[in-house]
Amino acid sequence: MRRIHVGNALSAFGLGFTVPYLYVYVAQVRDLGATTAGLVLAVFAVAALVVLPFAGRAIVRRGPLPVLLAALVVAAMGSLSLGLAASAMTVLLSAALLGAGQAVMQPALATMIADCSTAETRSRAFAMQFFLQNLGLGVGGLIGGHLVDASRAASFTLLFSIEAAIFLVLVVIMSTVRVPHAPKIDAAAPQGRRAGWRQLLGNRAMVQLCVLGFVLFFACYGQFESGLSAYGVEAAGISTSALGTALAANTGMIVVAQFAVLRFVERRKRSRVIAAVGLIWALAWVMAGYAGLGHGSRDMATAAFVSTYALFGLGEAMLSPTVAPLVADLAPSGMAGQYNSAFALVKQLALAVGPVVGGPLGASLPAPYIVTFLMCSLGITFLALGLGRRLTPAQNQPSLGRSRVVAQGGASAEPASARA
Repeated sequence: MRRIHVGNALSAFGLGFTVPYLYVYVAQVRDLGATTAGLVLAVFAVAALVVLPFAGRAIVRRGPLPVLLAALVVAAMGSLSLGLAASAMTVLLSAALLGAGQAVMQPALATMIADCSTAETRSRAFAMQFFLQNLGLGVGGLIGGHLVDASRAASFTLLFSIEAAIFLVLVVIMSTVRVPHAPKIDAAAPQGRRAGWRQLLGNRAMVQLCVLGFVLFFACYGQFESGLSAYGVEAAGISTSALGTALAANTGMIVVAQFAVLRFVERRKRSRVIAAVGLIWALAWVMAGYAGLGHGSRDMATAAFVSTYALFGLGEAMLSPTVAPLVADLAPSGMAGQYNSAFALVKQLALAVGPVVGGPLGASLPAPYIVTFLMCSLGITFLALGLGRRLTPAQNQPSLGRSRVVAQGGASAEPASARA
């Protein structure tokens, strides 16, 4: 598990190391224009949407480790070629390789965490993953920003070469991992790619969780760098430095609150934790509404806007030990890879649609923008409570199983995988 967490941290470090500077690199350093730079960012999302439906089945059939190693090699190739690319076509192809590799890493690592944990320890393991991912992104972005120089293309080549080297180092580290528990597909489970998807779509709890996940990512993550920032600058008059402070407040809240809220979250029903996040995010949108639509001073508007990002961070810290473990617990034995890939696909769809809807709305129609996402947050609460009625007690609150073992004084044993 420690090696898997190292893999999570380093993969996030590589992402934060280069992605924030892609636009500048393509548009200005390589002088390929804003249109090509925008297409490069779109290619990341498209590549993920293309490969994720196949990644799940590959993880189920081959295991998460071989798929992860292949994804790391592909990402390393994409990163290195991106640093050397000089034409629009080579830049787009390189971005497709990098985006595809990074997209497949997520469900592969999540499946390895699920295989290396029990139902009782899974929440803590995924909380650690989320903490290290944010730490890696922040440190990667900080170091990468000090290495690049827009006047020197060689500095960007060095940046992408270091990222490729990180991925190759990860290949060496992760190849030493021996997953202690890698269940086989049940004999009664449907076989074949289409059968696997039919089985997943027949799991009504998983389908409802995917709908809930889409709203979660659409209403929060899909707005951070598009709609919410556009709203802050245009409607609230937030300066770029204040926007940076807000993003720092979001990351800082996650780092500070992650393990503080973990004990609280572990002892509560997962559906109610997600419902509470919806209410917290609704309050965040109310604060954002005050920042842009209220009549307070500039300082009050800035404070409200920074508080919006901090409240989002609190909700994210509550979700990390809740949603990802629930996906794993809903999966039948041996199907965790397919379920993780399906949920990652939903996340990518939300992250692709979110900026398209939120960006123009936040910049030009601030009041409808706030109302729309306030209603989305309240919808999260409604959907979460509905999901709770479809979950078994063990799926909704794994700590109940641990409490019964302690109360009976019996030997602790890992419960059988819960099935929806």
